[in-house]
Amino acid sequence: MRTPAVLHHYSASEVEAALDYPRLIEALGEAFRRGGEAMPVRQSYEVGLTGQPSHLLTMPAWERGKALGVKLVTAFPQNAARGLGAISSIYVLFDGETGQPRALVDGEALTNRRTAAASALASRYLSRPDSRTLLLVGTGHVAAHLPAAHRAVRPIDKVLVWGRHPQRALALAGVLARQGFDATPVTDLPAALALADIVSCATTSREPLVMGRDLRPGTHLDLVGAFTPQMRESDDEALARSRVFVDTYAGALAEAGDLLQPIASGRWQAEAICGDLHELTSGTKPGRLAAGEITLFKSVGAAIEDLAAATLLAGEPTPGMARAAS
Repeated sequence: MRTPAVLHHYSASEVEAALDYPRLIEALGEAFRRGGEAMPVRQSYEVGLTGQPSHLLTMPAWERGKALGVKLVTAFPQNAARGLGAISSIYVLFDGETGQPRALVDGEALTNRRTAAASALASRYLSRPDSRTLLLVGTGHVAAHLPAAHRAVRPIDKVLVWGRHPQRALALAGVLARQGFDATPVTDLPAALALADIVSCATTSREPLVMGRDLRPGTHLDLVGAFTPQMRESDDEALARSRVFVDTYAGALAEAGDLLQPIASGRWQAEAICGDLHELTSGTKPGRLAAGEITLFKSVGAAIEDLAAATLLAGEPTPGMARAAS
């Protein structure tokens, strides 16, 4: 008889300590490389009181007989008035053979780590191998994780930090300096774009921040934020000048405003997407083709990333990718 699963609760500090970027990037790469069945795109349900719109989001993923899990996220914007964060989340990992719960994981910490790791995984195929200068656009929790993740695959030593609030950019630069980066806050975004090898954006902007005219040849643009059709971090020209890749076709073409808005205006076409993470990691589509080209990676988050990170955390075999439908 199979021994009942032991349920462990992984705190944020345990997640941070256990999921080092080199191993996590490899785990995500293996998960995307292997094929699998279609997974549902993130679902959102309106659950708030009248006049207080709030949402419950669900992100399930599974590999039959091995592992399954779901991330539960709540978005309650009115929490600011209560002194609470607007976003809360938890991840539940189940045994794929018995369905028994195996772990409860701090959702924010898991999301921060796997999001940054996915960007680094894409960078391995899309940025120039000699990339040393990273421009960070945004100063939030995810943004703070991106330099360490990118450094796991590229020799990043200099980080420029831009944010809408200069004091937050200064504070984040200080944190990164303590991690060993030559980190500098900047206020002139176009000038900083001219210096960057990799530009990594993690914001909730509804207006373009990165303009295509300011991107120099050879840049890799990593768009992590703007996870709804109403948000965007880049303009139409940035897409037009780039070879564009996504984490999954289904997720990006359902949620990525950076792609959906130019498609809606007729300025760009979905058929121009050059590949997703499954195609990059499996070698069925090429990544960077020349040192001087501009590459763009747009992610909105995929449930397989959560599952791969949670199984690595719990010491389970890395699941194969349950591939999102194209």
